[in-house]
Amino acid sequence: MTSSKFRFHRLFGADGKCFDVAIDHGFFNEHSFLPGIEDLGKAVRTVVDAAPDAIQLTAGQARHLQSISGRQKPSLVLRTDVANIYGKTPTETPFSRMIENAAEEACRLDAACVCVNLFQIPWASVVHDHCVQNILRLKVECDRLGMPMMVEPLVFKAAEGSGYTVNGDEKVIIPLVRQAVELGADIIKADPTDDVSIYHKVVEAACGIPVLVRGGGRVSDEVILQRTQALMQQGAAGIVYGRNIVHHPQPKKITRALMAVVHEGASPEAALQHLA
Repeated sequence: MTSSKFRFHRLFGADGKCFDVAIDHGFFNEHSFLPGIEDLGKAVRTVVDAAPDAIQLTAGQARHLQSISGRQKPSLVLRTDVANIYGKTPTETPFSRMIENAAEEACRLDAACVCVNLFQIPWASVVHDHCVQNILRLKVECDRLGMPMMVEPLVFKAAEGSGYTVNGDEKVIIPLVRQAVELGADIIKADPTDDVSIYHKVVEAACGIPVLVRGGGRVSDEVILQRTQALMQQGAAGIVYGRNIVHHPQPKKITRALMAVVHEGASPEAALQHLA
């Protein structure tokens, strides 16, 4: 068994499922991403108390998790790339850049996994090239050091009025997921399809690589729990949610509710009891 498998087992429970809470939003220089994580140390401690499987952080902020003592804290997923594509108006020079020696830095920080984006943006096609180059370099490092690589295929489309939104069309999600797998992803972090009932097609496109579903923008408790149950039933191996946790008035309780859905197969109604 390779060392990457050893780290892989730190992310996934005995049931093969994983809930990774993403708290890496400050990396992207967007004011709207910061509510709930202004005091990042406090936000991390709150989520740690809820005991998800992993927490996703940057190299600059991983200390908030890794300085906590004890053997049972969540595993670290290290965000390795930064992009400037999240603003309401397109930037003049869009980019996606990866930190130097990312897999080595992940080992130094005792991470269980690294995470890297694979963007597909109609008005910034050069960013897709940046991402592919990032992944190709990172894959070699990860294989050499036994570090699992999570790839995040993310398709954008123009929103009404201004800005962007996530494209939930399976016809664009599926080929990008497949490209991520072909590039060597060990784990996929992908958006839900607009029609959740066909998410099994995304899982199928991953060819046996576990698929964790991205959470996206904040929605109601009922919606996020119902969607999570439906996605798990479609074959997802877990979830990576950020804003639906850190923007929630009770981040610890919603984390425990989602853990019940992911690991216990709880119904949305039963999971809501964690918020009572």
